[in-house]
Amino acid sequence: MPFEKKFVIIFFTAMGVMLGAALIGSLAAVMVREPPLATMLRLAREIRIWAVVAALGGTFSTIEILESGLLKGEITAVIKQIFYIAGAMAGTHLGHLMILAVAGGEK
Repeated sequence: MPFEKKFVIIFFTAMGVMLGAALIGSLAAVMVREPPLATMLRLAREIRIWAVVAALGGTFSTIEILESGLLKGEITAVIKQIFYIAGAMAGTHLGHLMILAVAGGEK
């Protein structure tokens, strides 16, 4: 898969994991009579790293590519992985900002 396509997919997957977890989690909070906005904000804080990991498809393949890139001198593979990680983090952050906007900010 070309770099640009994979980058976009990783970005939106991370954002989707963040939004989905927070929104569906707040629905569950309604079902058990907990405050949905507080639950949404708590989940958004707690799920960040998992959204990045899920978007990257697990950490093992990323670490394996970083290792082989560094040990075998394949700098382009390392740079691509760094961009993929940054894209996943950016998607997660954008999802978090969207949740903050819906919930009215950090409480």
